[in-house]
Amino acid sequence: MASQSVQGEGPTSSRWDGGEEKADFNAKRKKKVAEIDQALNSDPTDVAALRRMAISEGGLLTDEIRQKVWPKLLNVNTNDPSPVSGENLRQMSKDYQQVLLDVRRSLRRFPPGMPEEQREGLQEELIDIILLILERNPQLHYYQGYHDIVVTFLLVVGERLATSLVEKLSTHHLRDFMDPTMDNTKHILNYLMPIIDQVNPELHDFMQRAEVGTIFALSWLITWFGHVLSDFRHVVRLYDFFLACHPLMPIYFAAVIPQDLPYETLISRAGDLFVQFPPSELAREAAAQQQAEKTAASTFKDFELASAQQRPDMVLRQRFRGLLRSEERTKDVLTKPRTNRFVKLAVMGLTVALGAAALAMVKSALEWAPKFQLQLFP
Repeated sequence: MASQSVQGEGPTSSRWDGGEEKADFNAKRKKKVAEIDQALNSDPTDVAALRRMAISEGGLLTDEIRQKVWPKLLNVNTNDPSPVSGENLRQMSKDYQQVLLDVRRSLRRFPPGMPEEQREGLQEELIDIILLILERNPQLHYYQGYHDIVVTFLLVVGERLATSLVEKLSTHHLRDFMDPTMDNTKHILNYLMPIIDQVNPELHDFMQRAEVGTIFALSWLITWFGHVLSDFRHVVRLYDFFLACHPLMPIYFAAVIPQDLPYETLISRAGDLFVQFPPSELAREAAAQQQAEKTAASTFKDFELASAQQRPDMVLRQRFRGLLRSEERTKDVLTKPRTNRFVKLAVMGLTVALGAAALAMVKSALEWAPKFQLQLFP
């Protein structure tokens, strides 16, 4: 797949260098907006087309469009938004003090230059949204980093719609992170190394020897990278992608981050990886496989059927096949290089002791993950 030379969107992008490039970009943007409007106005709404638009380069382009499309991707009825009432919840909720602390520390998640009074008002709304969702869904358990996801929706769609969208997201895509224990979160993290092994075996072997484990990716996963990305445009672009895809897509994106590539190319490669190495093929390599049936991935079929539209997995596969046909560059496919079986066995023999130590390190680190979270989210 050809790499793109553009790191971001907007006036700083190289697309704006020269009248011809700018005209071409504006034409593509106008065409995409028209296609999104057509999909939204279809009867029924063409959710499959909206998924394609959210996945393709540039995502959904503007927050105004996201306000219309995100509810469709999550199958949320915007005509009956959730009522937001924080009265008495702050006194009743066992999570209030922790939520309050996290929200107070979320200053950098708000746009620079926002008036203090406006920002404080949004922080109060953020607290109300979180407490209301937890109160209405007692099976959900708050975790540090949840507020990083909620604030993104609040800033894009407003308080009422954010409550409905995040509630649906919390009972589907984020469900594993909101269990009383971290068992399912550990299971999802255990997909990371097998994926990296397919993308970059040398990096995988180095990480195994260094015994770094997967705890470093915890904050990426449970905040959908909202806590670690400084550019809000990148955050919402990534949310476009994740909302249109399988619940495990964030772990695929985590696997491509070590590559020094433009942002849109990273998103594209994460989608290609999912098509080539779906979770079902990696499950045997992931640790704690016995937990697989309890993860959000197992509820995905019910969720997509509820949307009554084409599978996002199929959207990715069609896009991937189209790229292969148009570019005819099979050498660029992200397949693991074929290696001599005997060489591989020799390497396994040399590193078996290190591998055992690495597994022990991962197990130990993940058992202490709740304590580490205090350091991950300063």
